[in-house]
Amino acid sequence: MASVLVVEDDQFVRSALIRQLTDASHTVRSVGTALEALREVAHFRFDVVVLDLGLPDLDGSEALKMLRGITDVPVIVATARDDETEIVRLLNAGADDYLTKPFSAEHLSARMAAVLRRARPGGGESAPSPVLRVGGLTVDPLRRQAELDGLRLDLTRREFDLLAFLAGRPGVVVSRRELLAEVWQQSYGDDQTIDVHLSWLRRKLGETAARPRYLHTLRGVGVKLEPPTAPAPGGEPPR
Repeated sequence: MASVLVVEDDQFVRSALIRQLTDASHTVRSVGTALEALREVAHFRFDVVVLDLGLPDLDGSEALKMLRGITDVPVIVATARDDETEIVRLLNAGADDYLTKPFSAEHLSARMAAVLRRARPGGGESAPSPVLRVGGLTVDPLRRQAELDGLRLDLTRREFDLLAFLAGRPGVVVSRRELLAEVWQQSYGDDQTIDVHLSWLRRKLGETAARPRYLHTLRGVGVKLEPPTAPAPGGEPPR
C-alpha cells in the first residue's frame, strides 16, 4: 500500500484514478492545480505523485521542476503529449516515469510498483553493500552518495541507481534490457529513457558520448562502466 497524490484537473479522470487506486488499497489525496500540489507535498509525505501536465494554473513540466526543488518523491507524469522531445524534457526535468493518456489502471499500477521498488531498496534483509570504487569514482550504496576525484556528485535517485548498478559490474557490458529490468524494474520499455539518463549522468561525470571516460556504449550491445585508460605517450588518449 502506498500514499499517493493525484494531481489532475479533470474531475472525471481524477475520480476514476482515486477509485482505482483506493480499490488497490492505496491511500489517496487529490488536487486539481499545481499550487495545491506544492502545498500538499510541503505538508504531507507521499510515496508517489501522479502528475498531469495539463493543469489550469501552471504547465505540468514547470510544476515538476518546482516539486523537485522541495522533494525527491517519485513522480509519474501522465501526459497526452507523446512526442520524443517532450518525453526527453520531462525526464530531464526530474520525472521518474511517464504514462501516455489514455492508460489503464493496470498499467498505472505496474508503473507505480516499479517506481516504489526503486524508492524502497533492500527491504532490510540484504547484507550491507560495500563501497564501490572504479578509478576515481566512489559509490557508497548505503549512504547513497557518489564522488568523482573526491568531489561529491549531485545525482538524482535514478541516476544514482544507474551508476551504482554499473559500478558494481566494472568492465561488464550490460544490455539495455537488463538495465530496464534491474534499474527501472520494468520488463519492457524503450531505449530512450535509458539514453536520456545515461546522457545526463555523462554530463555529471564530465564526459560526452563522443569522448567517454567512464561510460562506454557499445552500439547494439549495451553499456559498460570502467576506469579511464591512461593517456598514451604524447598526452593523447589511446583510440
